[in-house]
Amino acid sequence: MDQVWVNRAVSAEAAVTGRHLKRLWALPATQLGVVAWPPARRDRWFGGWHYWWQAHLLDCLLDAQLRDPQPQRRIKIRRQIRSHRFRSGSWVNSYYDDMAWLALALERAARIAGVERKRALNTLHDQFVKAWVPEDGGGIPWRKQDQFFNAAANGPAGIFLARYGDRLRRAQQMADWIDATLTDPDTHLVFDGITAGSLVRAQYTYCQGVVLGLETELAARTRDERHAPRVHRLVAAVDEHMAPAGVLKGTGGGDGGLFAGITARYLALVATALPGESAADAAARETAREIVLSSAQSAWDNRQSVQGLPVFGPFWDRAAELPTAEGQQAQFVEGAVTGSRAAERDLSVQLSGWMLMEAAHAVTDNERTIHE
Repeated sequence: MDQVWVNRAVSAEAAVTGRHLKRLWALPATQLGVVAWPPARRDRWFGGWHYWWQAHLLDCLLDAQLRDPQPQRRIKIRRQIRSHRFRSGSWVNSYYDDMAWLALALERAARIAGVERKRALNTLHDQFVKAWVPEDGGGIPWRKQDQFFNAAANGPAGIFLARYGDRLRRAQQMADWIDATLTDPDTHLVFDGITAGSLVRAQYTYCQGVVLGLETELAARTRDERHAPRVHRLVAAVDEHMAPAGVLKGTGGGDGGLFAGITARYLALVATALPGESAADAAARETAREIVLSSAQSAWDNRQSVQGLPVFGPFWDRAAELPTAEGQQAQFVEGAVTGSRAAERDLSVQLSGWMLMEAAHAVTDNERTIHE
């Protein structure tokens, strides 16, 4: 069965890299992901900048390198990192969640591909450590000069700090803050965030995903007994509330196109890295695995195909549509990117499909874990 998911991950990689990877401003030895396919002229010239989409593109390239190491892909990884820095103008921006996604990918690039960016990693590490403000109600905030403290920033930043710079204690403090502040006592799902003492009660798939990633990382690295039960509880909550018929819910295009893919990534981490031999540990791993595989099978069954390569839909439980360059395009509005009229056009949606195929491969491969 694993060869099936290898082949599908290979196809997803070929689809995204073939359609979306282009030189930045026609400069040699550069590469970024064009944010739409088919692209408008502005897209082809990287007129907009979606920092965190590019970080997830890098992470997907690293998933592929973990699955099948190739010298040519390592060149792409190096070019993606260099071009990200060049287009952004800095490793740092105003959004802590953006920086956390890039930090996670850069840490993996060093481990998996041997592409080291130690100065960047140290710079980003310091951003997260200094942003911790429990006296203001956090957590770390969503963005600088902001009082909104959310799971989407604290989750990935916590995972990074657990993996880099010997910051397990701070990562545990972040996990404890999320558990105490953002956990829904009724459903056990994670709320979006808190601002001025008031909960923002939206519940997004990717917030569950990053908390699963953080708690699993801490369970594996500390063996502290408080982390695994949180994973058990949250996996069960995702299964009950966010995976109807076993398939993760979609959130459309734009930024939301990445949400389910991120959730699948960290469910795969649960399935492959959660330690423990208790019945609850085994049940959490098996449930996480089943959600990933059911979602991946459904997304694959509902794909479109262009020149033999997949086009994934934003909702994995319904048929994808073939996108065109016409109509509303993704736009940056108030700190987030809205979706194109045809969500399948957005790089975010296709990255999510690719991420899901790599996650399905990871959970069916007994010899690797997704984060090693």
